Amino acid sequence: MLRSWERLNALSLALLPLTLIFLTLTAIRRLLFRVGILTSTKINVPVIVVGNVTVGGTGKTPIVIAVAKALKGAGFTPGIITRGYRGDGLSREVTQNSTPDEVGDEATLIFTNVHCPIWVGPSRVKSAQQLVAKHSEVNVIISDDGLQHYALKRDIEIVVVDGERQFGNGLLLPSGPLRETIARIRTCDFAVVNGPQNLNLPVPTTSMKLIGDTFHKLSEPKITCKAEDLLKHQVTAIAGIGNPERFFKHLQSLGLRPNTKRFPDHHQYSFADLDSIDSNIVIMTEKDAVKCGTNVRKECWFLPVTAEINGQFIQTIIEKIKNYRG
Repeated sequence: MLRSWERLNALSLALLPLTLIFLTLTAIRRLLFRVGILTSTKINVPVIVVGNVTVGGTGKTPIVIAVAKALKGAGFTPGIITRGYRGDGLSREVTQNSTPDEVGDEATLIFTNVHCPIWVGPSRVKSAQQLVAKHSEVNVIISDDGLQHYALKRDIEIVVVDGERQFGNGLLLPSGPLRETIARIRTCDFAVVNGPQNLNLPVPTTSMKLIGDTFHKLSEPKITCKAEDLLKHQVTAIAGIGNPERFFKHLQSLGLRPNTKRFPDHHQYSFADLDSIDSNIVIMTEKDAVKCGTNVRKECWFLPVTAEINGQFIQTIIEKIKNYRG
């Protein structure tokens, strides 16, 4: 989230005319879908959408992974569709040979953690159709970051909220971070707050936190270490994600006090990026790791994290899918 979106300021106020245009266009678009001028396509399996009303990283991908794993554990065969942002833009299946340059870093990360059919592409409808056509065994689809993609009908909507940054200054783009008004949350089925904050939201709400304390060596991922093994070294933490501060705070909770370096979200790393870091050891997120590959000249470690979700959230979703009648 841009610093100018955190609170009202001169820039956000100056951009209000553009924000009013954005508000009008989004309202008209939703109305056109509501009255049927723009149509939504129904897929013949239940669709779960995980998204947010703000731009930037809120923690959607770990929730997609957690829900997919839980569904597999309950006997379902989930498939996942995602945009493939920063990939080559082609509609395609994600395989073990896919690269982040082709399918994007998030799709690569999801495939690494959940071995189920995954399809990327600019159209959520076409991706869902191609996925179920190729994989007839898929009986539930999870759409990663598809809350505003109304062309695809959905059966369950999960909105993810950053518990720390919340909704910024509460304004729509470009004056603020909102893709849609906060009132949009009322139409969702569930809300997940990433962080300990107890937000008063108008739908069933649960909280989540990202957990993980075992680092993996980038060049040999089977080699692991703990935070205490890194304390005696000069360490720099890098992050090219939507909210780098969350990663850096997580490292601090493990007892580390590394130097930090931020890169743009979805940054494509080069040798020069890592070589420019003075520290002997570089630590990064798993999302960064899939873009760096194993052929690096520095000693690098990445930290996988998983979403720990409170309450009966996952079980409620499983029960809803079990009771699905099409």
